[in-house]
Amino acid sequence: MKIKFIYIALYMLAVVSATSCKDILEVDPQGAVSAGAPTAESANGLVTAAYAAVGNDDMIGPMTSMWVYGSVRSDDAYKGGGGVSDVADVNFYEQYNLTQPDQAWMHPYTWENFYIVISRANSALAALNQLSDEDYELRKVRIGEARFIRGHAYFMLKILFKYVPYIEEGLSKDEILQISNKVYTNDELWNKIAEDFQYAYDNLPESQPEVGRANHYAAAAYLAKLRLYQAYEQDENNQVTGINSSRLQEVVDLTQEVISSGMYSLQPDFAENFLDGYDNGPESIFAVQFSISDGTAVGRLSFVTGLNYPHGATQFGCCGFHAPSQNLVNAFSTDDSGLPKFETFNSVELSSDDITPTGVTMDPRIDHTVGIHGHPYKYRNQEAYIFDNSWVRDPGVYGWFQSMKEQQAADCSCYKKEGPFIGTSKNIDVIRYADVLLMQAEAYIELGQHDLAMPLINQVRARASQSTGRTKLADGTPASNYLIDQYDGVNLAWTQDNARMALQWERRLEFAMESPRFFDLVRWGIAEETLNAYLAVEKTRRDFLSDAQFTAGRDEYYPIPQQEIDFTKGLYEQNVGY
Repeated sequence: MKIKFIYIALYMLAVVSATSCKDILEVDPQGAVSAGAPTAESANGLVTAAYAAVGNDDMIGPMTSMWVYGSVRSDDAYKGGGGVSDVADVNFYEQYNLTQPDQAWMHPYTWENFYIVISRANSALAALNQLSDEDYELRKVRIGEARFIRGHAYFMLKILFKYVPYIEEGLSKDEILQISNKVYTNDELWNKIAEDFQYAYDNLPESQPEVGRANHYAAAAYLAKLRLYQAYEQDENNQVTGINSSRLQEVVDLTQEVISSGMYSLQPDFAENFLDGYDNGPESIFAVQFSISDGTAVGRLSFVTGLNYPHGATQFGCCGFHAPSQNLVNAFSTDDSGLPKFETFNSVELSSDDITPTGVTMDPRIDHTVGIHGHPYKYRNQEAYIFDNSWVRDPGVYGWFQSMKEQQAADCSCYKKEGPFIGTSKNIDVIRYADVLLMQAEAYIELGQHDLAMPLINQVRARASQSTGRTKLADGTPASNYLIDQYDGVNLAWTQDNARMALQWERRLEFAMESPRFFDLVRWGIAEETLNAYLAVEKTRRDFLSDAQFTAGRDEYYPIPQQEIDFTKGLYEQNVGY
């Protein structure tokens, strides 16, 4: 894995990077067959190289974790770190109005990294297309995997940039350079990406002999995810104009196939999704695979969240980024019936003095997600691992809470330091079973069948209520005063509007700090109202947000990197508002 540590240490090198643009669509993938006809072995190797590319990100240009793009850019988290100038690009994104097309870091690298994935997938497909089924009996399966990987890359590019050039296998460099990012309409581009998942759905087996390969159900879940996004129809100004019921029905049917397969279930303890030793468990439908002590110098480690460890504790490292927002911490509070405080959650500013075994009532997922003074960090209740305010790098700017869900404890065999930065071999799930349940619930709600959504949401809440065994203090008492209950139609009248509110709340708490939040808000068409309401309050708490402003019709998507527009001599069109 190529680790761009030097870019973190020496921020000014971004200027140099910005002057050395290259055509990422012309990258020759490592492991490519340079001459001669492809063989089954070489084609299989190219598919493996495409899988590997999905995890070839790091702290700059993230692909596996969208903590910058989906969490910090939402109401879930602040940038964190050592003040607003520390990795300033992320601060620009958090402010919204400072995001510009000519930024040299982060989103241009992510564009580049995903097109490397696409390049590798296309090389694999070009080789496989030259073989027959007689040459390679797994040919269609491997094509399905390569198309699944390509579909994943394009899906991520689309939710980040909306309009991107769609490059298929078999094109020459000259042909690639003639393809605009506006060949397809918004809906047409969704359908084009869906073709890859549909092929994978039609041709992948229900199970794979090798861990980590996509299967039929992973394709079904991902196709459902795409159709759910597509169902919320957007105009050219990124505003939701309607919801397509036929697409929603596809979501119901596809997710039901995954649910009915019996191959997947919720992990019994919420913690197990975020602990080493539980990779590829029953909740993991598709995950990016990592490893350690595998014979390589560093291991196939994930460094994408390597900036996000508590900063002051020497056993953890660096650098205090991705700090949970006050708004998010407040959102975990519950009322006397164990339901979210939908209307009043943000009327107070909870501190560690409030979140105690006898304090305000909380959803248990708070202690799986947020580092809080006096609470066990990453399920370790020994004194050395009790989170302490001294670990917080810049509380005067970003408050006292710290990211935890994405991290691993320093005594884990999965954990490794490279300099001050942290890598782990914990897989990163792209889709887990809880997402499938909540996607189906969302589709039912928008179809007006909200009664069918209640038991799906309740499955997720029931699991949360049972996930308190690992979040206890040394004396066996819970770290917080847990109170969570399921919906029964009485404690919350189960109208369509209330069901929608409950679903949106559940997604936020279940996937907090995992990064879907911003993309959910854009999909639902409520990004502007939610984020500006969030900012209105946060500006009274966090001075660094005093000038932040979300602009509808612009900030739903990133700008096309200016270097890509310049390279194509203006062929790529800039996104609206930039």
